[in-house]
Amino acid sequence: MPGALLRNRTFDELAIGDTASLVRLVTDDDIQLFAAMSGDVNPTHLDAAYAATDMFGHVVVHGMWTGGLISSLLGTQLPGPGTIYLGQDLRFRCPVSPGDTITAKVTVSAKHADQHIVVLDTVCTNQHQIQVLNGTATVVAPTERISMPRAAAPDVTVHRHDRFAHYIQAARKLPALVTAVVHPCSPEAISATVDAWQDGLMVPVLVGPRRKIEEAASTAGVSLDGLRIIDVEHSHAAALHAAALAASGEVDALMKGSLHSNELLEAVVAPAAGLRTGRRISHVFLLDVPTYPRPLLVTDGAINIAPTLAHKRDICQNAIDFAHRLGITTPRVAVLAAVETVETTMQATLDAAALTMMAQRGQLTGALVDGPLAFDNAISPAAARTKAIVSPVAGIADILLVPDLEAGNILAKQLIHLSGADAAGLVLGARVPIILTSRADSLRARLASVALARLTVQTRLDQ
Repeated sequence: MPGALLRNRTFDELAIGDTASLVRLVTDDDIQLFAAMSGDVNPTHLDAAYAATDMFGHVVVHGMWTGGLISSLLGTQLPGPGTIYLGQDLRFRCPVSPGDTITAKVTVSAKHADQHIVVLDTVCTNQHQIQVLNGTATVVAPTERISMPRAAAPDVTVHRHDRFAHYIQAARKLPALVTAVVHPCSPEAISATVDAWQDGLMVPVLVGPRRKIEEAASTAGVSLDGLRIIDVEHSHAAALHAAALAASGEVDALMKGSLHSNELLEAVVAPAAGLRTGRRISHVFLLDVPTYPRPLLVTDGAINIAPTLAHKRDICQNAIDFAHRLGITTPRVAVLAAVETVETTMQATLDAAALTMMAQRGQLTGALVDGPLAFDNAISPAAARTKAIVSPVAGIADILLVPDLEAGNILAKQLIHLSGADAAGLVLGARVPIILTSRADSLRARLASVALARLTVQTRLDQ
C-alpha cells in the first residue's frame, strides 16, 4: 500500500518455519494483462468459446500468473528486498478461474550458511482451501537489513479492442471482396494485402510494376502464389488501370498500396473514370477508442482540406449513410467547433448551425445533427451537463464532423496515439469504396478496413 515500508529479513534473522502470505482476487483484467505482458495468448485463457470445449470447460488463469504471486512474496516480504531468486520448482494442482481468491504462502524449510541459501516451501490455495499450486523456491537471502518506502504499483488500464470483431466476423460470412490493390510495392503494403487475402476477406488483384511487387513480397517474406498481378509501368498507370477495373465492375473496391493518396484519388475523381457520384468524396475514420462506450466516426481528416458548407453537407451525409451500413439506425452527429455558441467571426460555428438547420429541414437525412459543439461536450455527458447543454447529441455522439482536414487528422491521430484507439477507414462518395491503410496500422485495423468495405458493398447490393 502507498506509504508503507518494505523491510527484509536477513539470513541470520530467518528461522525454520518463518512464513509470509498474500491474498489476491483474480479478475479478467489480470488475465488480459498477463497475456499482454507475456505474449501468451493461448485461447484457453482468452477465448471463452474455445475454453468451453477444453478439458476444464471454462477460461482459466495462466499458471505462471499464480507463480508470480510467489515471486512477489519472496521479493517484498520473505526474505524481502535484496533477495536473489535462484530457482523454483512448481506443480500446478488445480485450475484457477476469474473470481477465485488466491492465498499465496511461503515458509522457510531449510538454511545453508555457506552461501546464505534459503529453501522455502511455496503453496497457493483458493477460497475453498484447495491447493492450486505448490513447490519449492531456492534463494540467496540478504545479509544486510533494508528498509525503504514501498513503491506504488503503476496504474494500468486494460484496453479491450473488440468493436471491430463484430464487423470482421460479419464480413467473413460474405464472399471475399474482389479488390484492386494499387501499386503494392512496399513490404508493408504487400503484407497488408496478403493478410486480408489469407483471412478470407479479400481477393486481391495487384496492379503495379511486377518486378517491384515481387521484390516487396520477397522483402516481406510473403508468397504471391495464386494472386493475379497486372503489370503496369508506374504508380500513375496503376491508379488509372485500377479505376478502370472498378468502373467496369471487374473489381468491387480499391485499396491504396504504396502510392500517395492524392495520386489514387485523382484517378478516381477524373471525369473519364466513371466512378463519381453526385456526392463529394470524403474519408471517414471508424475508431475503436477503449475509453469510449461505442464506435466513433471522425470525418473528414484525410481528403477535404478546407471544406465549404456544401462540401460539409456531403461529408456529413456520406458518414450518416456509412453508419447505417454498420447498423447504427439513427446516428448522432456532432458538428465540432471550438465553442458551443454561434460566433460570426468563427466560420466553423456558422457552418455547424447551418448543418443543424439543414437536418431539421430534410437536407440531411437519417440522423440527429447538432452543433456547434466543442469536443468535450460532444463525447462527455458530464461536460455537457456542466455547461447546461440540452441536445440529443451532446455527450453521446456517434459521428464527429470536424471543421477541416487538419482538425480531423489531428483529432484522429491523438485518439490513436494517446488514447490507444484502433482506426479503420474508408473513402466514401465514389461508386466503389476505397480502402486507405497506413503503415502504422495494426493487423486488426487493416482487416477492419477491408471488412468495412465488404459490408459497404453488400449493403449496396441488398438495396
